[in-house]
Amino acid sequence: MSEQVYDSETVKQVWQMAKIDLEASLSPAFFNTWIIPSPLTAVKIENEQKAVATISCMTAFHVTNLKTNLYTQIKLALEKYINKPLEIEFIVTDLRQTKKNDYFPQNSQNLQASQNNNQVAETQKITQQNYRQSKNNLLINKGFLTEQQNVQSPTVEELFSQANINNNTFDRLKVRASQIGLRQDYTFESFAVSSSNEMAHAAATAVANNPGTSYNPLFLYGGVGVGKTHLIHAVAHHLLQNNPDAEIIYASGEQFTNEIVRAIKSHNTLQLKNKYRKTNLLLLDDIQFIAGKNSVQEEFFHTFNALIAINSQIIMTSDRPPQEISLLEDRLRSRFEAGLMIDIQQPTFELRTAILLLKAQANKLDVPINLAQKIASQVDSARRIEGIIKKIRSAVELQNLAIDVNLIDKILQSEVKQNQQKIIKAKPQDIIKTVANHYRIKQSAVRGKRRSKELVKARHVAMYLLRNELQIPLEEIGQWFSGRDHSSVIHAIKKIEQDLITDQIVQQDVSAIKMSLIAISN
Repeated sequence: MSEQVYDSETVKQVWQMAKIDLEASLSPAFFNTWIIPSPLTAVKIENEQKAVATISCMTAFHVTNLKTNLYTQIKLALEKYINKPLEIEFIVTDLRQTKKNDYFPQNSQNLQASQNNNQVAETQKITQQNYRQSKNNLLINKGFLTEQQNVQSPTVEELFSQANINNNTFDRLKVRASQIGLRQDYTFESFAVSSSNEMAHAAATAVANNPGTSYNPLFLYGGVGVGKTHLIHAVAHHLLQNNPDAEIIYASGEQFTNEIVRAIKSHNTLQLKNKYRKTNLLLLDDIQFIAGKNSVQEEFFHTFNALIAINSQIIMTSDRPPQEISLLEDRLRSRFEAGLMIDIQQPTFELRTAILLLKAQANKLDVPINLAQKIASQVDSARRIEGIIKKIRSAVELQNLAIDVNLIDKILQSEVKQNQQKIIKAKPQDIIKTVANHYRIKQSAVRGKRRSKELVKARHVAMYLLRNELQIPLEEIGQWFSGRDHSSVIHAIKKIEQDLITDQIVQQDVSAIKMSLIAISN
């Protein structure tokens, strides 16, 4: 196949179709800021296995941001219509204003006037048919369609079929979700549930099914990466499915604060009140941010009361419970505590593994279970798992690397360095409890005298961690385990040290337990 360059009209058509996909997956602000000013300006087919697309940007800053944050999304959107493996080059160009790409010709300007309305209508019909055929031929010639995919305009019956209505509804919901600021992948279906978050998941599900009646307000709190934001986005998605016209607001505590400050400065607080006090569902992330800001707390107090009065649902998230948020007004604290408050714990090793597999599946990555467990043993939050998934996807798509132990080890190197800097500040009983939970056995059994294979392994790991992480004297460690002497403790520690060199399962177990202990310490 000889080198082929798309003409300018075809390039515009490809970009127009790709933009539709990008707009549905990005927030309006992100789309308008980065995609609109940076159009596709050239497509070159080098061979059957390679195409090169050129994106023109206004500044080097745009180039850097697109490469860093949006390369994969743009690549996938373009490949959908170019149908070849694609590389993207970004160039800085002095873009001039161009005319909009008009797909459909202005038939009224081209048709001769006729006294016979039927003749005019027939002529318009023929012209439109000719245009559709020309467009299809263009797409076939450029490789967008095959002969069998030659597209015809739908009939009236097709337009109003249930399947078409459902598709249009789904597209509209995606646009609405994007406008609100919801992540498309943050749904109940993609949320992994375990003992650490099952209560929060149950409460969020109840609220989604009966907003404004069950658990209002709902207050979710916990550390970074435990799934708080995922859950509140899932509630919003569920509500949109049942009521596409529902008024939903999602904002962070910082965004809410900034809006109030701008409204006060511009003497336009009425518009702000109308926006927040008439919504069906208010989602506020990191509500602790408003603490200490008197005017913001005053406005939220009245907004809170107004929404509760009309049975609108309020869901808030925070990194701590209301009683631990310093500088939070008592009247707000009492209202937060009047609803349902749920603590979401750090994800367990099993949950981290499940989250990783779910996110890998969503990104069409085939990650073997042993490698998923290896990753889960060295990361402590869903947020960090998401970052690792992005790195794996980038390595697979851009570098054409296989998902194997070498790739995972390389990606985890930086993670390991970060974890080494974290200090475990747990108490001895915390270590014993965490080890027991990891191996799913009772603490009393770990500390007891029974010597089954699984018990001995857990006991040895606990002794190793007490010595290695807390530097507890050998004799004291022995006292925690039914008065064992120091020689038994030394034997246990040396056994684990040797296993950490040769046994991959022990490596993963110890790393996973350390991650749980770090989460407890912080």
